[in-house]
Amino acid sequence: MSALIVKRLAAMIAILVGLSAVIFYLQSISPLDPVHAQLGGQASAEAVAQRTHELGLDRPVTAQFWSYLVDLVHGDLGSSYRTRRSVTEDLGAYAPATLELAFYGIMTAVVLAALLAFGSTLKWRGAVVFRTVLFVGASTPTFLLGILGIVIFYQQLGWLPASGRTGLTDAPTGPTGLMTVDGLLNGRLDVTADGLRHLVLPVVAIALGPAVAIGRVLTSSLAADQASDYARTARSKGLSEWQVLVKHSLRNAMGAALSMTGLQIGLMFAGVLVVEQVFGWPGLGQYIAQSIPVGDFPAIAGVTLILGVVYIVVNTLVDIAQAKADPRIAA
Repeated sequence: MSALIVKRLAAMIAILVGLSAVIFYLQSISPLDPVHAQLGGQASAEAVAQRTHELGLDRPVTAQFWSYLVDLVHGDLGSSYRTRRSVTEDLGAYAPATLELAFYGIMTAVVLAALLAFGSTLKWRGAVVFRTVLFVGASTPTFLLGILGIVIFYQQLGWLPASGRTGLTDAPTGPTGLMTVDGLLNGRLDVTADGLRHLVLPVVAIALGPAVAIGRVLTSSLAADQASDYARTARSKGLSEWQVLVKHSLRNAMGAALSMTGLQIGLMFAGVLVVEQVFGWPGLGQYIAQSIPVGDFPAIAGVTLILGVVYIVVNTLVDIAQAKADPRIAA
């Protein structure tokens, strides 16, 4: 297990360096000019030259890249051209909202996938309706699903809020930055409840697609395992279908489902950035959407790297879970 973690850490460092190199290459060929984006098209040549020097953009790209890597080792992601603050500080302000949304999205996707797989395998009567709703939802583009949710549940029914993380003006902002957790830590159940209401629509929008993808793999694995010799032997000993499924088949089917979960989590973060635009969610999606038009490359690189780290860490945890479920993987 230790060897597995060391390998993943080495891979994470290599991927982060690779991501940084790609970002700097894209910066070098991008038509976006952050200096003119800040100063305007009518800025004088002297002002442009001064600002270009201040940002270090008059140096060779390789020199800029090396300086960036050295600063990165020391935990410095540079300063945003747009906000004039350190990117680390900006990420600390925006990332909790995205991580909270992604966390609930992943949990919802896993629960829906398990219901879909169990319902299909056990041939539960209501599984057809449930499966149809999930497949239709997963076939709808994420942004359209979000808009439909707003029209139906906000405009027509008035059940759920359409944007933001909370409707309360005195909601606490710490210590974690996660609205639902901070509400509990500060003894404000109203804040937690309000945060959960604001999460429902965006979470459903990002969870349906991954739920169907994971559920399909889990259903296929469970069906194959249910037809195995030892499953038939377990039934002959008097175990019910549910007992055979939970006690014998589920663990064997977990490997493929966990692999798909790790893949879907990576895709989900891309969906989160879109959903944040639809629901006015103040997370990394808003931050990077405001940074791209002005060529704020330190901010773009910071968001890319943090998403890369999250993706690698999550997939490492998935690999560890797979190794726990099947020790042959860790061997």
